[in-house]
Amino acid sequence: MIAPAPLDGPTSAPSGGAPRSLVVLLHGYGSNGADLIGLVPYWREALPDTLFLAPDAPQACPGAPGGRQWWPLDSLSPDARAAGVRVSAPALNAYIVTHLAAHGLTEEALALVGFSQGTMMALHVGPRRARPLAGVLGYSGMLADPDALAREVATRPPVMLVHGDADEVIPVMAMHQANAQLETLGFEVSAHVSPGLGHGIDASGLQLGAGFLARRLG
Repeated sequence: MIAPAPLDGPTSAPSGGAPRSLVVLLHGYGSNGADLIGLVPYWREALPDTLFLAPDAPQACPGAPGGRQWWPLDSLSPDARAAGVRVSAPALNAYIVTHLAAHGLTEEALALVGFSQGTMMALHVGPRRARPLAGVLGYSGMLADPDALAREVATRPPVMLVHGDADEVIPVMAMHQANAQLETLGFEVSAHVSPGLGHGIDASGLQLGAGFLARRLG
């Protein structure tokens, strides 16, 4: 089996000393790590000792210069989504292992943050890791393979889901479905719906995200 190519992307280090926690930011389809690293200025005050990592997804995205994808969107069927989320999972897991080891940290000091396709990656990889993460924060996403989660869940990190009720790409119902399924499986889940928000992140979502990460990473 060929090992996945290592992920890389922009980072933002704490102002002084070694990091005490890591936040891995997973961008959406057609974007890249430089997009989500832009969240750091909104969260740095709440997380002064955190190293932020924003890897580029491993595949170039057709029709989006500089954009990346975690898997192709040739089909939008549930089966294609369930298969697609597994495409980049080995590379993301390897990235997590590498950076935890590099900084002498364990999973309890790591949170995953995703947007859209990146949220699907975070919700897929996080619960399947053998040791529980500090938390998973997902914006404008969904469970990519909900039917398999009950069979494959290994740990139950706390989850926060944030979604706009005017999301034209991934309807807010997807968040409610993810919330219900995760709660059924015993996850601690909090959810927030931003009125009038489309496929994006607003000020209230940023503030709630900062609070969630600060609580989980201490």
